[in-house]
Amino acid sequence: MTRRLTAVLASAALITLSCAQPSTAAEGPPQTRASAVNVPGLVPEPVSVQAAGGTYEITAATRIVVPTGDGFRAASGLAAVLRRSTGFPLPIVRSGTGIVLDAGGGVGHGDEGYRLTVSTDGVLIRADSGEGLFRGVQTLRQLLPAAVESRTRQPGPWKVAGVEIEDYPRFAYRGAMLDVARHFFDVGEVKRYIDLAVAYKVNVLHLHLSDDQGWRIAIKSWPRLTTVGGRTAVDGDPGGYYTLAEYKDIVRYARERYVTVVPEIDTPGHTNAALASYAKLNCDGKARKPYTGTDVGFSSLCTGKEITYRFLGDVVGELAKITPGPYIDLGGDEAQSTQHADYVAFVDRVQKIVHRYGKSLMGWEEIAGAHVSPDSVAEHWNPVTGTQEGTENAREAAAKGVKLVMAPADHAYLDMKYTASTPLGQDWAGLVEARDSYDWDPARLITGVGEDDVLGVEAPIWTETLRKPADLEFMAYPRLPGIAEIGWSPASSHSWADYRTRVAAQGPRWTAASVDFYRSPQIPF
Repeated sequence: MTRRLTAVLASAALITLSCAQPSTAAEGPPQTRASAVNVPGLVPEPVSVQAAGGTYEITAATRIVVPTGDGFRAASGLAAVLRRSTGFPLPIVRSGTGIVLDAGGGVGHGDEGYRLTVSTDGVLIRADSGEGLFRGVQTLRQLLPAAVESRTRQPGPWKVAGVEIEDYPRFAYRGAMLDVARHFFDVGEVKRYIDLAVAYKVNVLHLHLSDDQGWRIAIKSWPRLTTVGGRTAVDGDPGGYYTLAEYKDIVRYARERYVTVVPEIDTPGHTNAALASYAKLNCDGKARKPYTGTDVGFSSLCTGKEITYRFLGDVVGELAKITPGPYIDLGGDEAQSTQHADYVAFVDRVQKIVHRYGKSLMGWEEIAGAHVSPDSVAEHWNPVTGTQEGTENAREAAAKGVKLVMAPADHAYLDMKYTASTPLGQDWAGLVEARDSYDWDPARLITGVGEDDVLGVEAPIWTETLRKPADLEFMAYPRLPGIAEIGWSPASSHSWADYRTRVAAQGPRWTAASVDFYRSPQIPF
């Protein structure tokens, strides 16, 4: 997450990119597009794209030039992609011509903004920070032939059309949530999910680390959480968990790609794995049996016992030490087995625990019913199509000055089936085809929630029916890039007719990267 963004979130100040020249991308300069003949479809759509004359060809003599140290991460990532597919050495140097990544400043579009110019002489990406260069590099990848995404050497040629691009995000938070509790995904599988997502300028990985079916993060002071709670998964499938070293590795890997990890320990409901691990967390002092089904709402921490808050203090304290981002997510959804008054008192207490460790509270939108402070973030998840029922919490959060991350299940939940015949996923929020996931505006979705109330968007993927990485990819692509575009691109550029042709151009890239994606009939792949 950007340095500016972290500071803004911590102080609950205005979240729209106030340090950019316009107040929001939607109010910025008119979005313009280059000829489709010269420039391939880009996702997310940049603020401005202008075709220019000529082309630049990457060859064995090309160098990646980084005048300042802030550009090294972006350069290393670009070199890793290009070297494996082109076979070229692509040395990273301090001066010269070629692909120049310059974080020297003067762009004026915040930490994530950038300008990209391609001419016959080379490629120049300018930004005010290394993060801006990294976002620009993702755009450059899409300007190259699709084969650049291959993990094996390809013949080329590697030509880039002449173009001038100016770009910056609409919203500060653009997240992908991965449920590793219902089914476990190991470190390598999480890293691949990160790599695919950052290509579309996703900048937050929300890890759902605990639920009724499994506890997935080692806590030194409560070891049975993993030795007992980590053994199970839906349908009795193998469980698993991250050691502290493995979790730190995920955080480091994400941070190198300018992605902030938000760890979620869901409470007070969705806690059967913890209740099975420690009898003393139950009101009756009896450990629960491990659970491998998919029902919700039946479990609850004992909100009246002091051991509950000592437990959460230990968990939050250990996570806070190894998670550099501003948030600890304590869930709060579907707490149907907790009385409302007890729920409010519980959220009030856990918020103080989170603050004690220098973090802000994040949770599902139900937390807005408690006395949450303005530095908190509530995530809207209830379906909204055809009704405003289930949106009261979102409006209450906005009224309290609490920022919202928008993830409505009937648009943004990647585990919803595309059609009735989709072999994976669920349909409780409806069928969500590619257009359904793209055709919505987070600032116009709910009456009483506007642009200034929205921190950003998120695409959650729940894994009741998803067991392997190919399952995740099939459900996430092509929908995740569309939700990422909603978070990044100007509202004025939003057009399904245009987007469907641009996202179709991503198909060959996913094929080159061995992504098992859904070939939606709504998109001309």
